[in-house]
Amino acid sequence: MNGKLLAGGIVLTALIAGAAVWWAQIHAFYEDAAFKPGEEIRLTPILGKVPEVIIADEVRGIDATSSPLRFRACFTTPLSQAMLTETYRVYPKPTPLTAPPWFDCFDAKAIDTALRRGEAIAFLSEHDIAPGVDRVVAVFPDGHAYAWHQLNAEEQ
Repeated sequence: MNGKLLAGGIVLTALIAGAAVWWAQIHAFYEDAAFKPGEEIRLTPILGKVPEVIIADEVRGIDATSSPLRFRACFTTPLSQAMLTETYRVYPKPTPLTAPPWFDCFDAKAIDTALRRGEAIAFLSEHDIAPGVDRVVAVFPDGHAYAWHQLNAEEQ
């Protein structure tokens, strides 16, 4: 009987620990991203290094102080892909990172597929927004757009 209680206690402890780890990865640390009104999204121009504010509506974002890679945002813009490609730097190797399932406006797999097919275009938002990390923005033809942070290729 003592063996069954001990085994049951171990299983229960493992289940509780697993649930705590899952919750920490999916929900803990995330908070609404803090955007400066009117300056929510910026892109780096082809000629110049200082990012410029673009028109961004319905901006939703999440972030965490635990890692600069946890930033994700969704928004719309009336700016066309043609205008954006003539004005701002295209990002060479965009790789959207997955978001927690509860942040349902950001679908990294769909964004990545659209980028690979040429349906969406990625732009450099801000280089080294944190050391070794760039902010990238992908814009779709219908004006839906998404932002995330990814490691850049520079040596640390």
